[in-house]
Amino acid sequence: MIKLLLALTLWCAALLGEVIHEYPSLELLDSNVTIIDIRTPGEWKETGLLKGAIPVMFFDERGRYNLDGFLKAIAPYVSKEKPFALICHTGSRTRTVSTYLDKNLGYRVINLKGGMVYAKTQKLPILPYRP
Repeated sequence: MIKLLLALTLWCAALLGEVIHEYPSLELLDSNVTIIDIRTPGEWKETGLLKGAIPVMFFDERGRYNLDGFLKAIAPYVSKEKPFALICHTGSRTRTVSTYLDKNLGYRVINLKGGMVYAKTQKLPILPYRP
């Protein structure tokens, strides 16, 4: 039932093109949705990465960003035709970035609410960061 609900959510995202806001879950990890971790390298080292997540920093430690560099870095992993997820520490950065990617660039994005803080409380698989 949960997998059916996740599949329906992803299908709706594909049709409507709106940002989906959901909490990280085992079902999401099992669905093979691409997850991009937009935190900083220091954060990746400190807490590790959600299993399967691809580390691509968006905002640096000073809040600066390079949109073109970010888009080039994620291009091999995502497309506008298929939803993908973004995760950060608590979900606030991903809310901003996912909304921008959806509204301005046409990506189908799943914002992982609660971020790594929530993932840790749910004991989701987290692996050490290896540069």
